This record gives sequence, structure tokens and C-alpha cells, in this order.
Amino acid sequence: MRHPRRSQKTDFFSLKRGGVLRLFLLCSAGLFILGLGIFVYYAKDLPRPEKFTELQLSQPTRIYDRTGTVLLYEIYGEVKREVVPLNQVPGFLPQAIIATEDANFYHHFGLDWKGIARSMLKNLRLRDPSQFVGGSTISQQFVRSSLLTRKKTVERKIQEIVLTLELERRYSKEQILEFYLNQIPFGSNAYGVAAASKTYFNKTPKDLTVAEAALLAAMIQAPSYYSPYGAHKEELFSRKNYVLARMESLGFLSKESAESAKNEELVFADPSPGIKAPHFALYVTDLLVQEYGEDFLRENGLSVITSLDWDLQELAEKSVADHAKTNEAYHAYNAALVALDPNTGEILAMVGSKNWFAKESFPAGCVPPNCLFDPKVNVATRIPGRQPGSAFKPFAYVTAFMKGYDDKTKVVDELTNFGVWGDKEYIPQNYDGKFRGEVTLREALAQSLNIPSIKVLLNLAGIKDSIDIARDMGLGTIQADPSNYGPSLVLGGGEVRLLDLVSAYGVFAAQGMRIPSLPILRIENKQGEVIKETKNTPIRILPEGSASLIGDILSDNSARTPIFGSRSILYFPDRTVSVKTGTTQDFRDGWVMGYTKDIAAGVWVGNSDNSSMSKEPGIVVAGPIWRQFLDGAFKL
Repeated sequence: MRHPRRSQKTDFFSLKRGGVLRLFLLCSAGLFILGLGIFVYYAKDLPRPEKFTELQLSQPTRIYDRTGTVLLYEIYGEVKREVVPLNQVPGFLPQAIIATEDANFYHHFGLDWKGIARSMLKNLRLRDPSQFVGGSTISQQFVRSSLLTRKKTVERKIQEIVLTLELERRYSKEQILEFYLNQIPFGSNAYGVAAASKTYFNKTPKDLTVAEAALLAAMIQAPSYYSPYGAHKEELFSRKNYVLARMESLGFLSKESAESAKNEELVFADPSPGIKAPHFALYVTDLLVQEYGEDFLRENGLSVITSLDWDLQELAEKSVADHAKTNEAYHAYNAALVALDPNTGEILAMVGSKNWFAKESFPAGCVPPNCLFDPKVNVATRIPGRQPGSAFKPFAYVTAFMKGYDDKTKVVDELTNFGVWGDKEYIPQNYDGKFRGEVTLREALAQSLNIPSIKVLLNLAGIKDSIDIARDMGLGTIQADPSNYGPSLVLGGGEVRLLDLVSAYGVFAAQGMRIPSLPILRIENKQGEVIKETKNTPIRILPEGSASLIGDILSDNSARTPIFGSRSILYFPDRTVSVKTGTTQDFRDGWVMGYTKDIAAGVWVGNSDNSSMSKEPGIVVAGPIWRQFLDGAFKL
């Protein structure tokens, strides 16, 4: 009697399972048909192979001087592209790119599902589908850069996935690789490996070395940032070595070949003459890339009106160049200059090395950063910076003035043991080795006396407060923790950027108002509409009286005469010019910083590798450059 009931129950569950199975099959079929429809809809317009090399990119971003008439630089201007067959490219070039961009290129069908899954999880956490991006296989990169906008939407991502799958279905891996090699941007308007090889090495791809190929592969991730002609050359070489290590790990190179390529000296072709004020233009480019991204700049045809005064820029470049050869006699092979308007913070001129257009570093065969001179590195903005020497002293003195001391306050200039600092006794000397007994703070600062200045720092101003004031004035590279410094801080023991130091001196010129350096005035879209206008908001940092007192001391020719002479290069008989020199320990850096109410300008001279110059102070190596520039600026 029980057997039939068990049979009925079994039949019931069998029928139920069958219904679920049919429902599952129907849903699966529906999803397949829907997916097929989406695939067909987005894949139907995939271009034929011959169309890929005809694709044109959108309008470039153009960077101008302050008048909007002098074109300084174009970010991805007119496309330079030369199509090259895959069989004319040495095998190690695509291997370098595959090793870096898509190690599984030959083992997938276009998509990195792990990358997509990671992205989906991230998007779920952020709850922002607009950020939906997946992996970046070579096939996806090609589709993204050639056929789609960079707008991050779910629809665009679906298009990318569909077109990538269809690309992989229609074309062989070799064809896709050839498309990619002829399309990918390398900066400097160069698209594809042929244009990149010619632009950076003046070679065809087949003549490239392994090291050169690895460097090109290293640039793909961020062409503007990693430009050999930009400010991030050291990072580029580091990434080039990473590419070589990847090639070695994947079996594309032997350990010996990889090591040889890492040590190979790379010589870059002369850059396009179509760039003006190159260090400044590339500095602005870096700022734009950080804010907008390379893709946006490449496509949207922005016009960037900068703060640069072209007449002052030409004067600055000539002033540096005119004295570069003379300074070689002092074993000083590089120089930089920055000028700005202290009332607005607008950067008027920037020269980041003595000759950006130089064909090679010096000495021949050197590898950056171990070069006396590297033309492309912008010393004015480079981090880490350089020690300012006595050019730091005014920051300690103004701190003392803010605490109630003044230029008539006296300290004793005598041989002094300041105790143990850095595991040894600190017994400094003045520049000339003499002691003057009791001196006023005016005399001490104007004559740049070391021992009195250390006493001002330790006994009147305080190390911590002096650091705080210097940082508030714009010297952000000075570390906030006073335990990192001792009494040598007032002699330039910290590190600063030339741009920041000029800007900080601008606070003195602006009667104590801090106005940050400003390189960009406004940005317009391709319709000429202003999409961004930059203005500085002054902030009171110093009391007006304290700032004015520093300016008065630094322009007091009588007070500085005992050290510099009455007719020194710092003296302007018909103008009030406040000026301070600086020389670092072991004569590694020479500085002259000066300002009027309308312009602040600073010059650095030294060697890129931080090696010592001859035993000449800043006034000797930097003074002539600074004076020539100021004389010319007053005539404009």
C-alpha cells in the first residue's frame, strides 16, 4: 500500500524539477538572445582594418603666454603617425609592451575578467556606476583609444567589451598587435611606434635597441608625465628598468641582456623646435594633467592662458645663457632662474636649466641623476630641492622681529661653541673667518654674518617658530619637525625649491601678504568660453612692519658694504632693490634672491648631481645672471 504513495511523491518532485529546469533553460535562452542582440547592435559598426590607421584624434590643448598670442606648447597637436608592418618591428619591442601592458595577450580572447571583477567590486563599494572600468588588455586599450570616448559609463563599458570581443573574433593576435603598435599615443604628438622611434631616437623601429624599446613601452602608461623632455626623467628611467625586469621574468630576455640594457646610455633626438619656454610649458602641462588627465587634454582643444611674460622669459633665457660658459670656469655647469609678480603671484619667467635644448647631458656618457648638467630636469620645481645657504637667514630674522626685536638689537660676533649637534661640536665660522664683536641685527643680516645669525635663530627667533614662519611663507619642503634641524638651519640646512624661495621672498615684497605662485590665468574650451579663471587670495603672514624692515635691511648698501663693497653687483644707485645672497656648505649651491615692489627674482647656480663648485660664493656665480636680468626687466 505504501509503494504507490512513494511513487506519486517521486513523480511530483520529478515534475517540479522539470519545471524549474525548463524555466532555467527559457531564462538562459532569453539572456543569450538579449546578449546576442546587444553584441550585434554594438558590433555592427566595427571598422574594417584599413580604417584603423585613418582614425584622427580630437583637437589639442594649446598653452599660451599671458597675452594669448605666443604659442608655447601643444599637448597632442597634429597627429604624427607612420604605419609600420609588424614584420618590420623587432620582436623585443612588442615583447616589451606585452610584458608591461598585457602579459596574457596571447592567452585570452580580449578581456581581463579578473580585472573586470575587481572593478565591479570596487564600483559596488563606491555605489558609483560612472566609475565602471575593467581590465586594460592590449585589445581593450586599442578599442578605447581608437573607437570610443573616455567617458566612464556603463554603456561605454559595454561597448568596449563588445567591440573588444568582436575585434578578437575578426582579427588575429598579430593583426591586433599591429593595429595597437600603430595607434597608441607616445606624447609629443607621436602616435604609433614608428613616429615615437623617430621622435625620441631619430630611428626607425627596426633600428631600436632593447633599452630604447623598453623606454618606449615605459611611456605608454602616461606619455606626458614620462616624457624624456619633461621633469620626470628619473621616474621614466626607473620605469624603463621595470619593463626590462618584466621582460626577464617572462623569459623574453636573459638576465645578462636585461642587465646590459639597464646600463645602456640612451641618447635622445633633438626635441621639436615647436616648444617655447620649455621648462615652464611642461610644468604647466604637469599641472593640467593632474587636474584633467591626459585623455581630456588630448581631445578637448583647451586654450590655456598662462602668466608667462614672453619678453621677460626671453630676457631670462638670455641672461642664463650669457653667463653659462663663464661659470664653467668655476666648475658650475647648471643654472636656473624664476621671476614673479609679488602682488599677484603670477610667474613671469622660468628657466629650469641653462639650456633645455642641449643635445645631451654633461659629461658625455653620464646617466641621470649622476650628471653635472641635465638639460631637461627643471631645477626650479624639482623635489627634493636644494639647500638655500644664507638665503634662508631673512626667515629667522623676521621671526625675531615679530617677537619684538628690531634692527638695532645687538648680538656678539665671536668664536662660539654651540654644543653638540649631529654627534659633534658645532663651532662655525663667518665667511671671511673674522669676528666683529658686538653688531646690530641690521649689520648681521646685511653682511650675512653666520655666528650672529645662529644666535638670532637659537636665542631670539627659535628654530620651531622660524620653521613655522618659513613654511607659512611658502617653503613647504622645509620639514615641520624641528628635531630634523640644528643651528645650521639658518645657514641653509633645509631643502627648498627655487620657485618656492622666490615666492617666499615675494611675501617680503608684498609687505607680509602671502600670494602663492600662479602659473595659469584662465582656461578656455574650444568654443572660447572660459571654463576656469584662477585668482589668488592674499593671506596676511607677516606684520607689515616686520616685512618692511627686512626689505629695508636687504636694500641697505651702506650696511652691507664692509663685506660686499660699496659698488657691488647688488647695488642699484637709482632704485630700491632688496637682495640676499646664499652659498651652501662645500659650495654646492650659489644663490641670489632679490625683489622690488613689482618683481621678485631668484637665480640658482650649481651642478645637477649636487657636487661642489669651485670655492666661489653665490654672488660670483649667480650674481651676474641675476643682475643682467634685473637690469633688462627694469627697461621693459
